[in-house]
Amino acid sequence: MTNLLEETKNYLRDNNKTIDDIKWVGNNKFYFDVNEFLNIANVEYDSGYGAPEVAQDLLVVGDNWWLERHEYDGSEWWEYKEIPLKPNKKIELKALTISQAKKLGYDVSVGWENLKSINNIEGDNK
Repeated sequence: MTNLLEETKNYLRDNNKTIDDIKWVGNNKFYFDVNEFLNIANVEYDSGYGAPEVAQDLLVVGDNWWLERHEYDGSEWWEYKEIPLKPNKKIELKALTISQAKKLGYDVSVGWENLKSINNIEGDNK
């Protein structure tokens, strides 16, 4: 069994955040008081495989970061997200899909490609 509050605190700590860094909790339609969340989140749930128990649209939000729920085959957890910084490098966009890249003659596989390979960008290995 997993305690949702302790799990939340651990994910925050792993990302150099604390409960004090939380600005609001809710989903993309409504929010509720952080203290209400802290009280109700002090609950045990089965985070293992099966059906997810925690509301899948639950968000814990801070300045430029958030925790969101994820699951695979019923196993569930928090994922930490940050607003990405805009890169300095700009490219000319040529393709967004494998089929577009293949039509341009680029050497791509059947899937799991990234923007760099789909757009045939050389260098920087990122």
